[in-house]
Parts: sequence; structure tokens; C-alpha cells
Amino acid sequence: MNATVLDFTILASVIVGCFISISLVTTSFYRSRANNYLSLSIFLIAILTFLSWNDPEYGILELLSNFAFEFLVAVTLFTYFLLQIQHEYLKKGWYKWLYFPFFSSLIIEISTVFLQEGFNIYYSDIDSLVFDIKDQGSLIYNIFLILWGRNLIKRSNSISEEKRGWLLRLNLFLICIIMCWLLSNIEFYIYDSAYAMNFLWILLSFLLWWILYYGIFKLQIIVQKEEIHRYLISGKVDNTKKRINETTVSKIITQLYTLMEEEELFKNPLLSRLDLATRLETSEGYLSQIINQEINKSVIQFVNEYRIEAAKNLLHNPVFNKYSIEAIGLEAGFKSKSAFYKTFNTSLGMSPGAYRKLQKTS
Repeated sequence: MNATVLDFTILASVIVGCFISISLVTTSFYRSRANNYLSLSIFLIAILTFLSWNDPEYGILELLSNFAFEFLVAVTLFTYFLLQIQHEYLKKGWYKWLYFPFFSSLIIEISTVFLQEGFNIYYSDIDSLVFDIKDQGSLIYNIFLILWGRNLIKRSNSISEEKRGWLLRLNLFLICIIMCWLLSNIEFYIYDSAYAMNFLWILLSFLLWWILYYGIFKLQIIVQKEEIHRYLISGKVDNTKKRINETTVSKIITQLYTLMEEEELFKNPLLSRLDLATRLETSEGYLSQIINQEINKSVIQFVNEYRIEAAKNLLHNPVFNKYSIEAIGLEAGFKSKSAFYKTFNTSLGMSPGAYRKLQKTS
């Protein structure tokens, strides 16, 4: 029963991995040079997981299982990291030599098959030696490139913190897989057992599901938010703002309106009453009191009013119809999907989705 569950989990994960890799290169929103390499990496990981789990003994699958695709995975993932951080290594002449270990192993394997099938020449000791060299060499190569990529990501200043977080998490996940791969090799050569290999399959399967959720869904929300923000600051979209109430007698309230409308402080999801009071050089208590007296609102109500207005403008504008509602909520300043939906529904009596649909039909 346990074996059946493991088999089903691995097979489902392989299918998910293939689905992700195809989606990345066929969906226009996800298509990019970096995602092309991520797609290839995911596809190779899915295929390696399937071949390792299935352990074919004949046919084309046996031939494929002998190819050291591990060398290629290391390079494609490293290239993905370089593209995401826009590193100059991509322009270096020596970069293409990173593919040399894979093509070398490919030539050796094809030559071996040619000698065996064409001339009936078999060297079991040589075959075993070649297998060990490829297996251990690919492990060392993966460790080298993944750790090198991690160092470059940490030192890069060209990416947002959200994207850096995603890249470092993916890199750490890969390090864990490599460590499990190392343990499985040690276990195989010393104890001639494969318990760690089962755990490696589970880790690889979990990686594919994790990439689907965090790397494709969650990270894409952040990417959409950043793209919306670029639209707004480029001046292509009219982001209508409130006018300062000239009849307001308090200087603090006038300054508060200015901060909201010129600096858009409300778009900071971590904005607090203390932050506002500090910027206005007053106390939290006095700020709450003056907002309540002159505007008849609490601080959070005042800030959320701006966020709702910003979200309404984005939901109403057809330019942003292709973006998810969650991305729009994040761009407006809400820190989560649930907070956005709750505040929007309380303010307008309908969900953001219903508001967007209403605007399309009006």
C-alpha cells in the first residue's frame, strides 16, 4: 500500500512537472527567456525523477536513463539564476563551456552503445567505471554550480527582495536535494540499500509541486504587482487621486493628504500609525485624535480609503483586466488577499471581482 501511494505521488508529480514546463513556454504571460530555462530545468527534473523511479531495463527509456541529464540540469538552473539577476556572465565567452560535461558524457554514452550494439564489444569494468564517473561527476558539478549561483544571487543588486527571496528559496531547496542525493550515493556504495533514494524521489516530487504553487502562482502575483506599478509610474494610466480639502484647518491633516497623494504612503502594506506620526512629527495619540475630529475616521479607515480608491481605479481600467485581483490588491497597499476582499466588501458592499464585472458591463 505504501509503495502504491509513493508510486502514485511520484507519477502525479512528474505529470505536474511536465504541465508546468509546457505552460511556461506556451502561456504568453509567463513566456520569457529566463522561464524558458526554468521550463527546461523542470522538465529534466521530472524526466530524471521518472527514469530513476521506473528504472527501465530495455528500450528507449533505458537509453535515456544512461544519459547524464544531471549535468544539463545544473547548467540550465544556473542560467536561470543568471538571467533573473541579469548577470554579465551570460555575455562571457567561457560561459558556453559549462555545457561541456553534458555533451562529453553524451558522446561517451553513445560511443559505448555503438560499440556494444554494432561490434558486440562489452567491457563491464569500463561501463561500471564510466557510470561512477558520470554519477559522482554530475553530483560535484551540481554542488559547484548551485552554490555559485547562490553566491551571485546574494550579491546581486538588480532584483527586488521578493524575487531574491524566491531565487534563494529555490536554490536552498536544490541544495537539500543535492544533499539527499549525496546521502543516497553513500548509502548505496556502503550499505547497498536505497532508503535515501526513496526520500530523494519524494523531495523531487515535492519540489515540482512547490514550484507550481510558489514559483508560478505566488511569485507571478508579485510580478503582476510590479508590472502594474510600472504602468502607473510611467504615466500611461491616469491614477486619479483625491483633492486636498482646502477648508481643512489643521496643518497636520493637510500634510497627511500631501503624503498620501504625492508619496502614496498607503501603498506600503506595513504602514502603521507610528510611521505616519513620525513623518508628521507628532504623536500617535494626537494624530488619531485630529483625524477623528476633522475627518471622522480612524487612521486605518483613512488609509484604507485611499487603498480602496486605488484598487477601484485599477479594476475599472481595462488596461489591467489581464491581471489578477490579488495582484491589484497588493499594488493598492493591502498586505493579503483576505484583507483586500474584506475591506473592499465592507466599503462597497460587493467583492472586487463583482466590481470588476460590473465595470465591464456598464
